[in-house]
Amino acid sequence: MSDNNICVNKENGKVWLVGAGPGEVSLITLKGKEVLAEADVVIYDALVRGGMMSLLPEKAELIYVGKRAGNHTMRQEEINSLLLEKALEGKRVVRLKGGDPFLFGRGGEELELLVQNGIDFEIVPGVTSAFAAPAYAGIPVTHRDFCRGVSVITGHRRSNGVLDVNFKALAETGNTLVFLMGMSTIDIIMSGLLDAGMAEDTPAAIVEKGTTSSQRVLTTDLTHLKETAEIRHAEAPAVIVIGAVAGLAERFGWRGSLPLNGVRAVVTRPRELSSGLALMLRKRGAEVIEVPVIGIEPVRDNDRLQDAIGKLKEGYYQWVVLTSPSGARVFFDELMKTADARVLAGCRIAAIGKGTESELAKRGIHADMLPSRFDGRTLGAELSKLLRAGDKVLIPRAAIGNKALNEELSKPEGVVIDDIATYDTVYRAPVWFDAAKELADPHTFALFTSASGVRGFVSAYPAMDHSAVKAVCIGAMTAAEAEKHSMKVWISEEATLISLAERLMQASEELTGKES
Repeated sequence: MSDNNICVNKENGKVWLVGAGPGEVSLITLKGKEVLAEADVVIYDALVRGGMMSLLPEKAELIYVGKRAGNHTMRQEEINSLLLEKALEGKRVVRLKGGDPFLFGRGGEELELLVQNGIDFEIVPGVTSAFAAPAYAGIPVTHRDFCRGVSVITGHRRSNGVLDVNFKALAETGNTLVFLMGMSTIDIIMSGLLDAGMAEDTPAAIVEKGTTSSQRVLTTDLTHLKETAEIRHAEAPAVIVIGAVAGLAERFGWRGSLPLNGVRAVVTRPRELSSGLALMLRKRGAEVIEVPVIGIEPVRDNDRLQDAIGKLKEGYYQWVVLTSPSGARVFFDELMKTADARVLAGCRIAAIGKGTESELAKRGIHADMLPSRFDGRTLGAELSKLLRAGDKVLIPRAAIGNKALNEELSKPEGVVIDDIATYDTVYRAPVWFDAAKELADPHTFALFTSASGVRGFVSAYPAMDHSAVKAVCIGAMTAAEAEKHSMKVWISEEATLISLAERLMQASEELTGKES
């Protein structure tokens, strides 16, 4: 080790170079997801889109280095030094890179300083856009009826401004040619291949922002490649595919048939609740960005709740009312500290809706009562008809609960209500999400599943024009809160996640019709 190298000790951390994939968050590898979950520091690029941020642990330090062709927030040498610096602090460092770290990702360069200083590292390969973007466009990069193989080429110029590509050799391979980072040199690529003897009518395609909701597929031929890019205003990031297989895009294109293709959905639910909705939307073709503007913090040392659990053991309560999935989860977490679900054997359980019912089902418990409409007033009004004089009701829920529920439950004579705060709703502002910019996009919608979610969003982004927000809401109370802030509102027909997804599709179709 040279004198310039930093001394290594046993307290050093470790670096993982992780490929984030081509854009769609679900295309990251299982190992990549596992490594991210344990990261202390995440150093990420411009090509790592917002949906990926939902996979990062809340405790992680996030450092944006903004690398994109011709526009670097941090120079490569500075990134290399940063990786070393954080590892020497004993941190678990993830270098998160778009696509695959070893395919034109300069991953090898980032390892040099680590190796020189004896820092442990691992490589987690990623799905490359060279193959994924064409696949999402319906273009198989190899097909035995059309080509012998596939060549992946960088369209990025060297530091001297020269695009160092042997076009004659490429033209003679008979391979499908896939150019990455080629939009700024598309004229050189086109003329170079034509001059090398490639046929003018060779099929070509530009796959712009592949695998995302903004994906566009522009099909043409080689001689019109530059003209098509200019007329259609194609922009990076994009993959250029040249060869006979590019002509298959119209036959094999599949993404456009998904009901939410082209839609971006900003899910504002707490992190622990968002995955089910996000998965549902992705299956329907939406690009999902999880932005948890509210969080759940259980009340610590909750003596009141433990006293109530003691009363449950004694058969004191006739009903337990659970008003949210979070409330159900926190209640059972506290219950399991001193007892188990058997203490509920002597009482009945009311749940406000399907999400809360599902949380109960995870514990092998069926709700005895669900309201016809999933809101607090309806729950209270319909449950009050089942109560008898002197019944005792336990409501473990958020510190700020719906007053209408208690008003309705108090109508029967002699009913005793123990309304116990089990968690606080806290508002958060994810620093990586530019709400004003993202929601200005005509195809981006914010999804709200509670009035507190709307309040959390407004609190997190107070300076933006909230009238620009296209809000798809569960229930009238959530919608009313959104309307207070002049948001454009669509209300789901039912207070279920499936109905919310269906309403998002309808909202998108309405706007598309208006725009056309």
